[in-house]
Amino acid sequence: QVQVAESGGGLVQAGGSLRLSCQFSGLAFSDYGLGWYRQAPGKKREAVTCIDWGVPDEPYYVESVKGRFTISKDNGENTVYLQMNSLRPEDTAMYYCVAEYGRFGSTVCARPPPVSGTGYWGQGTQVTVSS
Repeated sequence: QVQVAESGGGLVQAGGSLRLSCQFSGLAFSDYGLGWYRQAPGKKREAVTCIDWGVPDEPYYVESVKGRFTISKDNGENTVYLQMNSLRPEDTAMYYCVAEYGRFGSTVCARPPPVSGTGYWGQGTQVTVSS
């Protein structure tokens, strides 16, 4: 049984930093493309950043976070991270980690992965950036 544990959200002032973590258990972590999505109230769910399964190539980042956010993974810890620097009020959202079997990051971010079968989602962690 796959379990996903997200952590690291919170309230931060504009310009501050947060690091989100998402640990997966019960799956062959290195075989999964990984990513982070977010959804703000009244807005569509948005892919933030994704990374390939295996040995990753350059991650995908949505334009609005390039140069500020960094995705990384630790195969030994079965954990994917999202380092968020220079946070802005418009980054306020619920953030979800995702994993999809055998997918490159570009595919994981191209459309929301399935919620079962080959895909898994975290429970979400709230990030709030005050101005």
